[in-house]
Amino acid sequence: VLGGKDALAVLPTGGGKSLCYQIPALLRDGLGIVVSPLIALMAGQVAALKALGVRAERLDGSVPYEDRMSALQSAGRGEMDLLYVSPEALAGNLVHTLSRLNVALLAIDEAHCVSQWGHDFRPDYRSLGRLKDLFPGVPRLAVTATADDLTRADILKQLDLIDPAVHVAS
Repeated sequence: VLGGKDALAVLPTGGGKSLCYQIPALLRDGLGIVVSPLIALMAGQVAALKALGVRAERLDGSVPYEDRMSALQSAGRGEMDLLYVSPEALAGNLVHTLSRLNVALLAIDEAHCVSQWGHDFRPDYRSLGRLKDLFPGVPRLAVTATADDLTRADILKQLDLIDPAVHVAS
């Protein structure tokens, strides 16, 4: 990911999946966008990152409109390191606003949700393959704790990852 390549990482819970996108987002020039399906997970990660001095925000339905607009303005000025969004938020106009920013990487957390074979299939995840065209040249990283061979193949296909590095740990 640091070198600009797409990747899929299947790591156990507690295995460092978040670090796989947080560190590259901090080291690469631009904004790291993290797609996450769970508001509580996003809130927890953003709070922990802010406590460490990382400029991070989240955009979801529980964030007041004024705060969402302020976060987008900060991102537009290059004053943000990581921005967490839901896949449903990217189904709307937000994705076009984000595509005009200097984006360092795109991370798809809980990537098994992309696959119809995953245990948490969510239809809005299926449209994340279009991120390749909206963010040309931006590395994409899919991370999950659960993906058998069939699910991994479907994730790679649905996200249209280009010559990805694939890392699978038990």
